[in-house]
Amino acid sequence: MPRLVKLLSGLTLFGFSIALMVAAGLGVPAWDVLHQGLSRSTGLSFGWVVNGIGALVLLAWIPLRVRPGIGTLCNILLVGMVADTALRILPQFAGPALRLCVLLAAIALNALATGLYIGAGLGPGPRDGVMTGLAAHGISLRAARTAIEVFVLVVGWLLGGTVGIGTLVYAAVIGPLAQPAIRHFTRTTLPGTTPAPATRPTP
Repeated sequence: MPRLVKLLSGLTLFGFSIALMVAAGLGVPAWDVLHQGLSRSTGLSFGWVVNGIGALVLLAWIPLRVRPGIGTLCNILLVGMVADTALRILPQFAGPALRLCVLLAAIALNALATGLYIGAGLGPGPRDGVMTGLAAHGISLRAARTAIEVFVLVVGWLLGGTVGIGTLVYAAVIGPLAQPAIRHFTRTTLPGTTPAPATRPTP
């Protein structure tokens, strides 16, 4: 599969998976709690907030001297647009069992999407770029990610974002689920290279 096709497919699936998690109503990942909270407090659509926050986070790359790739720019433009489109057409899911199934399917799809867009090797998402930039400057990647995600989670929750079982399940399983997908798609993109290490996806 060509790298650009892999990138665009991954970002499209990523946006759709986020929309599914929002529609399930059982909690969303930390950054999306912030996006949802800002959307509810400002009246802007969820997707516009996703794209806008991505563009703002990209400014943090400047002092870190991280260079964006085409994948970074496509990420900012595409993920929020796909999420908004999906949220307009997805039905309301009734009943806890159905909503849980939708949530779990969304997380699995999110892991596959992560493997595709990271495996394309055309640039990280804006939020992940901050993490790798901090790591390159000697700051613990795990500590930085934890601190930032706790911060955006709390701010998003205070603004009205949905924190629930989906937030916890996503945090617990996305790494183990995404890792084999990242390894597979990295290996098929760049034969003979060592697969990129999996990180918790936060495009």
